Amino acid sequence: MNLRFGDEDWARIARDYTAWWNHALDRPLVQIMGWEPEPGREYPELPRRVAGFGDEMSPEEMVDRVTPHLEATRYYGDAFPRWWVDFGPGMMAGFLGAEVHVVPETVWFSPSAESTIWDLHPTYDPDNFWWQRIQAVTRVAVEAWGKRVQVGHTDLGGNLDVLASLRTTEGLLLDLYDAPEEVDRLVAEITALWLRYYDELDALIRPTCRGTVPWAPIWSPGTSYMLQCDFAYMISPQMFERFVLPDLTACCEHLAHGFYHLDGPAQIQHVDMLLGIERLRGIQWVPGAGNPEPEGWPDLLRRIVAGGKRCQVAVSAAGALEIVRQVGGRGFMLTVADRMTAEEAADYLALLAREDRGAARR
Repeated sequence: MNLRFGDEDWARIARDYTAWWNHALDRPLVQIMGWEPEPGREYPELPRRVAGFGDEMSPEEMVDRVTPHLEATRYYGDAFPRWWVDFGPGMMAGFLGAEVHVVPETVWFSPSAESTIWDLHPTYDPDNFWWQRIQAVTRVAVEAWGKRVQVGHTDLGGNLDVLASLRTTEGLLLDLYDAPEEVDRLVAEITALWLRYYDELDALIRPTCRGTVPWAPIWSPGTSYMLQCDFAYMISPQMFERFVLPDLTACCEHLAHGFYHLDGPAQIQHVDMLLGIERLRGIQWVPGAGNPEPEGWPDLLRRIVAGGKRCQVAVSAAGALEIVRQVGGRGFMLTVADRMTAEEAADYLALLAREDRGAARR
């Protein structure tokens, strides 16, 4: 496997990411990718999500199809080779019996049968098709690539997001008022199962890979995950405190580096509680479709890093420069969407460093 990314590169990643986690890196982490296909070589088309390969394709064939793409990718700045076992958002719902619907662009879920919230008793099923499939793909990827590629945990989902897939979103919104004690019971049961699924995937990944990475490109030398609750967009801070905060706290206590996926302006009302979770290490800001890009929220970004959390955003090259100019770069991970050549990346990183030093002097 020709990645043009060797042990010295991985040693640099481990050094700088560890310093970033420990608040000891005086610059932002900046990830830039490039694409240099080998002339005459074929690069099989890849589906947006791994589930899109279909149930008939073997994990070995999936890995064979992905490998050329990894080899043609160039990793600049703080980027590194990784592959995320992406079967869709919140696949834990599939592990617990929800119907899984795979369409070209995404995966969605529906309850497997009509029932009341009192009838729901989620349990661990070692023979569940989706759980078996994801373990198999993860295992084959880790064995094929070893320490050269960081394989990411599949997206398990958040407690209320998983429960919404089992109940429907509308059903769960009504449950919050009609049966809050049952919601309390179920989110606690789902959190306990979440920890089990995470640990079993971690046991496949970490003994061989160099660390862990969630669905976001955030490398950790220990355990890590991008925690989330997209359902929180629709609930009050009081409900967030009751039904979501205990789950996030428990997961952060379990992980070395827990992050939270802050998705959309309606979740900003929960930021103070997130900043109050001592073991939560960072917040990813995603403004959502139709809203200003991440650089358009300098006050929120400043609030996150001032609150002692790391902050990751996916931005354009221009957007990353704007964040550094307005807020400064320290504490940020800037995942730059623009693909660049090696020369373009070197020039851009130099420019970004100059802007960051200028912002620090102001």
